[in-house]
Amino acid sequence: MIEEADEQHPFRLATSPSRSYLNTSFNETPGSQAREGAPTVMIHPEDAASLAISDGEAVTLGNARGETTLTAKLFDGVRRGVLIAESIHPNKAHIGGRGINMLTGAETVAPVGGAAFHDNKVWVKKAAPAA
Repeated sequence: MIEEADEQHPFRLATSPSRSYLNTSFNETPGSQAREGAPTVMIHPEDAASLAISDGEAVTLGNARGETTLTAKLFDGVRRGVLIAESIHPNKAHIGGRGINMLTGAETVAPVGGAAFHDNKVWVKKAAPAA
């Protein structure tokens, strides 16, 4: 499912697998959790600067489906306008307890369903301070 960025959602988010969490069967093991660390999103430094986002700062990503909060990781190896959130962390690992799948759809894919690979349009902003 490929969504194109638009004015309200200027970024495209890819959720690529990480080395420690090849799939969700590994995201509850203590060794994989220790290697992977907290959920992060890679953002190009120029995109981050335009939004006054610093490396290591909590950011919220969202679209019409929902929102999730994770930590910004500035990386000039990602294209401008693209965000990469590696792996599928358990929901409880995200700040606020809402995982990355809050942003993905459940629409079936052509021609008759099957596995969907998601490239979703999102916005990103500094996370609201914790209450």
